Order: sequence, then C-alpha cells, then structure tokens
Amino acid sequence: MKENLNDLHVFMIVAEEKSFTRAAARMSTSQSAISQTIRNLEARIGIKLLSRTTRSVSLTQAGEYLLKLIQPAIQEIEQGIHQLSALKENPAGTLRINADEYAIQSVLWPAVEKLLNQYSDIHVEISADYGLIDIVDARFDAGLRRGGLVSKNMIAVQISPPTPMLVVATPQYFKKYGKPKIPNDLLEHSCIHLRLPTHGALFKWKFSQAGKTQTVNLDSRIIFTSLAPILQAVRSGIGIAHLPIDMVKADIEKGELEEALSDWRHIYEPYYLYYPHRREQAPLLNILVKVLREQFESF
Repeated sequence: MKENLNDLHVFMIVAEEKSFTRAAARMSTSQSAISQTIRNLEARIGIKLLSRTTRSVSLTQAGEYLLKLIQPAIQEIEQGIHQLSALKENPAGTLRINADEYAIQSVLWPAVEKLLNQYSDIHVEISADYGLIDIVDARFDAGLRRGGLVSKNMIAVQISPPTPMLVVATPQYFKKYGKPKIPNDLLEHSCIHLRLPTHGALFKWKFSQAGKTQTVNLDSRIIFTSLAPILQAVRSGIGIAHLPIDMVKADIEKGELEEALSDWRHIYEPYYLYYPHRREQAPLLNILVKVLREQFESF
C-alpha cells in the first residue's frame, strides 16, 4: 500500500504536468527516478497509463480513468495535512483565495490585513479573476463571488452587504454637458467602461426602478480592465463612470464628484466566501471565515 500510494502520487504529478522533466523538477527528483516509478506502477497494474514520445506525455484511456479516481482523494489529503499546521498554538500555512478585483479591495483585503497582523506564520496568496473558475481544480482554498454566481454544491458564507452602483462625474463635467435624467441619456455622454479581463466582455451598466431592471449598451470613449484607473479617469473630468458606492462616497462628500440617476441605482448581491464541503473543517479556512464574519457584522 505504501509503495502504491507513493507511485500514484508520482503518476498524478506527471499527468498534471504532461512532462517527466517538469514533474521531476516539481518533486525535486530526477527524471530517471520518475520514469522508473511509472514503469513499476504500470507493471504492477498490468496496463499502460501514459503514452510517451520524445516530445510529449499523454494519458491513455486507463490513465485518464485512474487520474479521475485518485486526484480528488490525493488533493484532499494534501489539503488536510496542509491545514493541520493551523491547529498549532501559532497557526501556520498558506491560504490561496480567488476573487474579483473589487472583492479583493473592498471585502477581502481588510480581513486579510487583520489576519496577517494577528498570525505571523500565516501566508496568503490572492488571485484576481473575474471568471468563474473551478476553485477545486485550480487548487484554491476558497473563492469570493456574488451570491448568484456561487455554485450550489459549495458552502457559502455571506461576508458583505449588497453593493449599490453609482453613476458619477465631476461637477465641472455635469455643468458643461448636463446631467443624464434617465439611463438612455448616457448614450449622449462620454462614458468610462470596464472590460472584464477574464471574460473579454464589457461590464454591463444596469439600472433599477420600480422593481424593473434595464441595461444600457454604451459606446465608450475609454475602456480599462481594472477599476482603479476608472476612478482616476472620472476624477480627471474625462467622462462618466459607474462605480460601487464605497469607491466614490468620499469624493462625493468632498464635492469632487456628483451622482446622477440616483433614482435608478442598481444594487448588486452581497459577496460570499465559498469553498467545497470537504474543506468545511479546515483550520486555516475557519480562521479566515471568523475574521470575515466579524468584519461583516461591523458594517
């Protein structure tokens, strides 16, 4: 059993890397040792698992079946061992989290900053991504998305209130070009848009009134792939932006930006931290959930 488990782990790494060379580098061993391990495994099982050429490594049908069988179990064991360090008096280990840019800035980072200050041996890796990736396949501990985007087979914990979106520009811009009165008036204005980097599509400007929601398809004078330069551009007076309330509230209070279409504010769902059921009791993850919940209760 010990020999089988070790060989199956090597097989999984080779299958993931599709290369004996990369697998050897990942496991800090030699290519010849990797090759011998795979030969021994195939001999014991009595079936070919990998098709090898001088340039590539691919899975046979039996190899694909075996990988699907063992990969979730091995990854779960690795995750469990990885999380055991959090049970020490001084928790240690790395949390890998996937979230969109705004969630990182407005929700995740304040909690992570507190966690890092409290636990010196905890490390955090955060990946910014607007796409709906499979966090299990990508080996993330958790993800942050709005409620409607979270898969039903995940545990989901609400960690933020709903997010109102505001249409804003400088007072000087509105004085020169006038304020839009209805969403379709935006078609006559210079709008600053966000292109979702992992989708390729433009972020849709949605507006709600009397229980009805509408989307306006706008031609944009300038497009960015992140929110920070959009805020910078709208502050410069170049046009109108559609941004979360917490990004522009301070500017509005100081009189540097003004809101238009306040009767048409669209409110997005709250953010949720989500993770697979089998990680429900992961100690490091529990620490993060606790900090996020405390932060949410203070909103």
